[in-house]
Amino acid sequence: MTNDKPYLALTAADKAIMESYAAMVPNLGEYLGEGYEIILHSLENLHHSVIQNVNGHYSGRANGAPITDLALSMLSKIEQDQSHANICYLNRSKSGVPLRSSTIPIFGEHQRIIGLLCINFYTDIPFSSVLKKFSFDSPVVPPISPEIRENFAESTDELIETALMEIKNVIMDDRTISSQNKNKEIILELYHRGIFNIKDSVIKVAALLGISKNTVYMHIRNVKAKE
Repeated sequence: MTNDKPYLALTAADKAIMESYAAMVPNLGEYLGEGYEIILHSLENLHHSVIQNVNGHYSGRANGAPITDLALSMLSKIEQDQSHANICYLNRSKSGVPLRSSTIPIFGEHQRIIGLLCINFYTDIPFSSVLKKFSFDSPVVPPISPEIRENFAESTDELIETALMEIKNVIMDDRTISSQNKNKEIILELYHRGIFNIKDSVIKVAALLGISKNTVYMHIRNVKAKE
């Protein structure tokens, strides 16, 4: 008879952490692609430890499956290592397929390990399937408009200034926007990019545009009112 006694009693905070990982796993799987198997284990109950999976069919595991001896072995190694770092290693599937694997500890309250995120890359996947994720002709990779690029700034001041300059160049060249609405449209775009979540961004944007901070606040309020 299966023993369902909890291996580790999880607190409400621990369970919330595991739920957040469970929500993340499908998106991570979508990003990595079909060659990756992702298994999320909760240590609350080792008999039914798998609480989320992507491509679990590779190893025949589904939600509710028990933990494996290898996962327990990796857990023991992580617990013995004072750094509690993740472990990367070479492995083989039941059918002998070479795997590149990683076991990542998940920490809960009081720095207890409450779960494991196990990732296996199946090296026998056709290379064409791997490349498909990097093709801009693929329907799963929507094109990025030419005026939008990720800014790898060294400070938030630089981030604000770079984003503003990019937006300003586009809007100033747009003849369909009247002169009196240029700053309004710039602030609207900055708002939608989340720039105003940065501390003191309103003051910095106002200075760069040569307008008052009250004017910036007014446009932000109008945007929020419409939404």
